[in-house]
Amino acid sequence: MSKIHAMMDIGKRSMMNSQTALQTSGHNIANKSTEGFSRQRVEQQTNTPIGMGKLRYGMGARAAAVTRVSNPYIEKQLGLERSVNGYAEAKAEAMGRVEQAYNEQSTKGLNQFIADFFNAAHELANNPESLATRTQMRESADFLAKDFSRLNNQLKSVQRDFDGQITQLVTEVNEMTKEVATLNEKIQQVELSGGHANDERDRRELLLKQIGERINIKWAEGKDTTVTITAGNSALLVAGYDAKRLEVTPTPETATKAEGALDIVYYNSERAEPLVVTSQFTGGKIGGLLEVRDQVIGELHNELDRMAYSFAANVNEVHRRGYNGYNDSGVDFFQLPKDIRHASTSLKLDQRVAEDVRNIATAAAPGSAGDNRIASAIASLQQVKFMDGEATADEFYTSMVGKVGIQAKRAMTSAETQQNIVKQLTNLRESISGVSLDEEATKLIEYQKSFDASARLIRTADEMFDTVLNLKRM
Repeated sequence: MSKIHAMMDIGKRSMMNSQTALQTSGHNIANKSTEGFSRQRVEQQTNTPIGMGKLRYGMGARAAAVTRVSNPYIEKQLGLERSVNGYAEAKAEAMGRVEQAYNEQSTKGLNQFIADFFNAAHELANNPESLATRTQMRESADFLAKDFSRLNNQLKSVQRDFDGQITQLVTEVNEMTKEVATLNEKIQQVELSGGHANDERDRRELLLKQIGERINIKWAEGKDTTVTITAGNSALLVAGYDAKRLEVTPTPETATKAEGALDIVYYNSERAEPLVVTSQFTGGKIGGLLEVRDQVIGELHNELDRMAYSFAANVNEVHRRGYNGYNDSGVDFFQLPKDIRHASTSLKLDQRVAEDVRNIATAAAPGSAGDNRIASAIASLQQVKFMDGEATADEFYTSMVGKVGIQAKRAMTSAETQQNIVKQLTNLRESISGVSLDEEATKLIEYQKSFDASARLIRTADEMFDTVLNLKRM
């Protein structure tokens, strides 16, 4: 009788195992398209056998655990590469925006306005007594000054757009770190009780990858199963169940950062003084945006300011030597900015020239209406290497545009290469941890047959009981 009871126990336990396996396969199928999900499987172990004399009878199998199929090394590597990919993609997109500001194929750009100015100077040299050529000279100079400002403001607009993106990314990071802290608590509670927090671990690993895509982090799992996350070098974002926050705030101008551009600050506690950690973020999307905003565009601003200042200073130097229509000398053509910094935005015509074109000097001596030597000297500046003694204005600007193009191309190539690396690692991860619908469908049939067979074992044991109970009646 005890052996018949054992048969029924084996059948019941086997049915439960099959039911657990069926439910796990169903869970896998339902999460086929869930990002970061790792395929789960039921780990079965032989149940403790029983002994009778010299014989030991097996007692079937039991479900020991439901585990997930995952390779920690590949998950870690994928997280690192996704962080690099986030940086490369953000930088490539940002450089594309910068490149558009220098695109002179569809719109008239600074290079053409410089050419127009010197062409007008040549025309004035050919006809120094004409008010029309003087007006043309003034208008071309005015358009040139405005285009310096236009290009500078366009770059600032791109920087402000980057600030908006950084603000959004920091908000997302804060939300994710809060969820990681919550998952730390859930995972610890589940696994301290002897279970496996499969879905919670999948979600936490996905969040770590997504945080890494946005900002460079270092993380490690402790013996207590909780994950600690550090952003940059010193911003401890998650420790145990506690999540710290990052914020963005406008700060004063620096050598590379414009006035009011955002810095990222870290709060170690609610009462702690904010710590500026912008310089620590060199990876992820935020790192890519910060590099282009502060280094690339910051350098372009400086070069544009130097070019505008040097251009105006050299034109003024020549113009002051000449005599205008009123036989006055020492008149500036441009209102020279007080400082090189922001020269491209503040550059404009001298008020006397702007109000009266007769104040444009063309003659090298007073009372010489047809003298064109000063106008010719201004026109000849087109060939003078007054930019650091190495390049003309046209060459300097062409070099600037070429540098932007090279940086943009390099960033795009790097992003494409990194996308391929991430794609390969993702495919490798999917081959290990991903869900195959064909495989799961096959398992469903297998578990269903096992369930039916276990039910048949119980039915057989029940019939044996009936036979034994009916022996007395015979």
